[in-house]
Amino acid sequence: MQIKAKETCLWDQVSLGEVMLRLDPGDDRIWTTRQFRAWEGGGEYNVARGLRRCFGLKTAVVSAFADNPVGRLVEDLINQGGVDQSHVKWVKYDGVGRTVRNGLNFTERGFGVRAALGCSDRGHTAASQMKPGEIDWDEIFGREGARWLHTGGIFCALSESTPLVAREAMQAARRHGVIVSYDLNYRESLWKGIGGKDKAREVNRELAQYIDVMLGNEEDFTAALGFEVEGLDDHLSSLDPANFKKMIQKALEAYPNFQVVATTLRKATTASRNDWGAICWHNGEFYEAPLRKDLEILDRVGGGDSFASGLIYGFLAGKGPQYAVECGAAHGALAMTTPGDTTMALLSEVEKVMKGGTARVAR
Repeated sequence: MQIKAKETCLWDQVSLGEVMLRLDPGDDRIWTTRQFRAWEGGGEYNVARGLRRCFGLKTAVVSAFADNPVGRLVEDLINQGGVDQSHVKWVKYDGVGRTVRNGLNFTERGFGVRAALGCSDRGHTAASQMKPGEIDWDEIFGREGARWLHTGGIFCALSESTPLVAREAMQAARRHGVIVSYDLNYRESLWKGIGGKDKAREVNRELAQYIDVMLGNEEDFTAALGFEVEGLDDHLSSLDPANFKKMIQKALEAYPNFQVVATTLRKATTASRNDWGAICWHNGEFYEAPLRKDLEILDRVGGGDSFASGLIYGFLAGKGPQYAVECGAAHGALAMTTPGDTTMALLSEVEKVMKGGTARVAR
């Protein structure tokens, strides 16, 4: 990939997506707890935060918030993560939330046989009402300069207008030589009210022509793009890399513009123990990260986003696809050992895990 030089750009990476307030009941259930811990989180934003906090890159988020105390809380949480918000759009609040509001995400971590559980409350949010023409992409990608744009299927499922915003951003990125990555991140709960899989496929297939780096697991590729593989259904996530390679061949036939295609390989034995690996295609070759058996999970939410940020860092740093996929897998594994959507890992810890370092106490 032809990635712009760091010294020519203000931003290493820019994310387009919604940032919600995550309310975490800890060890309790959503419907039994009497207190929540607040985090910020969102599939596209989490990638920018990981690149900033773990990998030390300069990142920005493009989003929209209702201008009320909840929005300002999310702003403050993002400030702590170091992601720039100069391109966030603030929308006047009506006092009640009839016309615009900020999204909430109630998420249980799960444990053992009890799976993680999410309950989103994100209707008519400020980000979902973003429209083409509201963001000056030529300012971001041209005058300021950016090396990489990341967005995904969660943002594009929010409304009829958000895919148009994503397409506008992608087209501007391509005009300015910015690499575009996209995480399919299929969420049935988001698509079912606006046309389900048929609508997801319509939207994602139209956007795929503008994407350089496509991310997604087997369910994403079948549900969101419609690439079927014999022996797999929409709900089966296999650890067999051969299945993913079949998906890749179909994807490349349809979209020869893809320069990288990558996925995590996950088998959830229980909510707190997963087998975890990753595979990446680049320039005609496949690269795999070592499979980690029985990886212990504290909070699985955001593991895929942390994989994406580690993978992107590998390419932005010029370290090649093998390093990139191993970095992504290690970063995702570490992110799932801490609470919240976003990473708390250090680059030194990621590289230690990549080298097979042990979990012995560091003194």
